[in-house]
Amino acid sequence: MFDYLLTEEQLQFREEVRALVKWVPRQMILEMDRDEIKFPREFLREAARRSLLGIRYPRKWGGREMDWVTTCMALEEVGTLGYEFACVFGVGAELVCDAIILHGTDEQKEKYVRPLLRGELFAAECLTEPTGGSDFFGSKSRAEDKGDYFLLNGQKRFIVGGEGADFFLVYAVTEPEVKPQEGITAFIVERGPGVETKYLYGLMGCRGGGTARLVFRDVKVPRENVIGKVNGAYEVFNTMMIPERLGTAAMTIGAAKPALDIATGYTSRRKAFGQVINQFQGVSFQVAEAAMLLDAARSLVYTTARAVDENQDHRQIRRMVSETKKFVTESCQKVVHNAMQVVGGIGYTNILPLERIYRDIRLASIWTGSNEVMSMIIAHEWYREYQRNRAARSPRDFAADAEEAFAEDELIYE
Repeated sequence: MFDYLLTEEQLQFREEVRALVKWVPRQMILEMDRDEIKFPREFLREAARRSLLGIRYPRKWGGREMDWVTTCMALEEVGTLGYEFACVFGVGAELVCDAIILHGTDEQKEKYVRPLLRGELFAAECLTEPTGGSDFFGSKSRAEDKGDYFLLNGQKRFIVGGEGADFFLVYAVTEPEVKPQEGITAFIVERGPGVETKYLYGLMGCRGGGTARLVFRDVKVPRENVIGKVNGAYEVFNTMMIPERLGTAAMTIGAAKPALDIATGYTSRRKAFGQVINQFQGVSFQVAEAAMLLDAARSLVYTTARAVDENQDHRQIRRMVSETKKFVTESCQKVVHNAMQVVGGIGYTNILPLERIYRDIRLASIWTGSNEVMSMIIAHEWYREYQRNRAARSPRDFAADAEEAFAEDELIYE
């Protein structure tokens, strides 16, 4: 952690989060990875008891009224327990809360946000469907307007908290005859008649978070449970991309950090060929690369978090968040790879947690929008930004600073 980036208040808050991390029993981590704990209610209740949920939200609704820099710091610390701890910590108290706080009514905040941040209710976000993940506008779920209520039918998959959550943020098509951006609505859907946890996935990693497929059959959703406007989910979706992707980046740093710590400690003690193996460049250079990547990843997360806190240009934020998610998740996967490589065979066993960290962190570059989608967004926004700000980008025309810059018939564009 770069302590000099944090205020005294943030440093004190970090100690509160670290106390929660220290409190978590070793057995809870092991039982989650064995899927013996299907959903970590006890962990979330303890986080709520310590007033650690809803970091950015008004105290009026049970939050701490802090900022994105603080939130990223907290997600990084929670992530050191294991990637899935940060996932469940963030999904309800950051993602779902964000939608209701930014777009919901006071009645919705009172009914859902306040008890969620007290640890009395648990929430999950339902976005991905069997026919598509990153294709938000390809939703097949339908909600038919019946006047006082909507009749919801459809399926959502890979839902963290699908087993365990009491209510869900669900996106569904409400106007199929218009552009997808104009015909999707966001709903608060309570677990009840017609809501079925159909399938609990056997995951490679990130176990114990209740990741499931949900089926909605003729679910009556009261009209007052619409978040924002009917057919206005695109606006909700756009704001949700910040906590989804920036939060993912921050928690991935936390998940990778223990791998580097374990590798550093192990290679400082393990001997081979008559000397401690961190004396071999083949080992120490891999540890050095991992430390460098982790620092670079952390720098990008906190720079982007500060930009969000300062309400910078929306399109620039969209690019920066996408860059952050892609760079950090891929860098941290490399950190864990290097850690396992220098530790060697014992790292491939469950004598050390490296194998669990390796399995868990593979999710990071897939969920909340695959990294290929991040590249698409980065390219799109970069070219737009270039065209929009071309005249103001530099006091010079750099292309002209070449000996033959004005050679006739050489620079041909068509």
